Amino acid sequence: MADSSKQKEKRILTGDRPTGKLHLGHYVGSLQNRVKLQHEYDTFLIIADVQALTTNFEKPENLSQDVMQVAEDYLAVGIDPDEVTILVQSMIPELAELTVYFSMIVTVNQLRRNPTIKSEAGQYGYEEMTYGFLGYPVSQAADITFCNADLVPVGEDQVPHIEQTRKIVRKFNQLYAPVFKEPEALVGDFPRLTGLDGEHKMSKSLNNAVYLNDSAEVVHDKIMDAVTDPARIRADDPGHPEVCTVFEYHQAFNESEADEIEERCRAGTIGCVACKKRLIKALNETLEPMRERRAKYKDDPEKIEEILISGTKKARKIARETIKKVKTAMQIDYFG
Repeated sequence: MADSSKQKEKRILTGDRPTGKLHLGHYVGSLQNRVKLQHEYDTFLIIADVQALTTNFEKPENLSQDVMQVAEDYLAVGIDPDEVTILVQSMIPELAELTVYFSMIVTVNQLRRNPTIKSEAGQYGYEEMTYGFLGYPVSQAADITFCNADLVPVGEDQVPHIEQTRKIVRKFNQLYAPVFKEPEALVGDFPRLTGLDGEHKMSKSLNNAVYLNDSAEVVHDKIMDAVTDPARIRADDPGHPEVCTVFEYHQAFNESEADEIEERCRAGTIGCVACKKRLIKALNETLEPMRERRAKYKDDPEKIEEILISGTKKARKIARETIKKVKTAMQIDYFG
């Protein structure tokens, strides 16, 4: 549904695997930045449902709901479908075809050495990796290159995936013809929020997240239960904000008051309950505009489907053109 009349100098591709509701960690880690970038770049935002199966292949029945949930979250945070092309990966078969062609020029050893793959395999406890999991960077390369994206916004941990895409592009262009641009990583210093448990990063699987669709009451209850400085017993004990999850959230969502709160925490002149109440207010001020945008789509759920169908249709047209160039370059366009 993106407005093609607006010509922007460069194109970016970014997205998410739909594995459930998006939370505050996603917001500070990527979504907030995407809302800003959509006005500067021709933005393609992919809901990578096929790649979600790399770790959720036993539960495909959840994908339909999760795709719609992620799309709703995108629109709630301020992604503008008139500025951004939102597409669903599985509805563009050319992406799967391009993945197969790319897989012919990537070695298994290259994929096994990818530090992100090794890290995620350890995280999920995989002693043996499926073909799809190991080949995730190849699928991602197809996502990035089908629309000839110039830039891919990522955190530092995702840079190896982009470098793998660059290697694939160089090899393809050298072997066959210069079909693809060599994309660059647009690396941001995105914070990784600690979860409400104070131990792990915010995650749905660990049940330690504040979700973007949480009500004001739910936010209140979650923050009041959040882990703070374990060394503080009484409200007037000197605190250690550097180890406090609640203070970390103040820095991310209540920057104007963070310095004062830090000073008072160290001096023992503000207790954890008062600190949490100020955070609750700041979080709900952040989430309220999202709730208002979300309400518009709750009343018209078919509108989300229309946005996804429109964006996917536009993206598939581009994908068909790319596959045509690829097959011509590889000399496998047998019948013209």
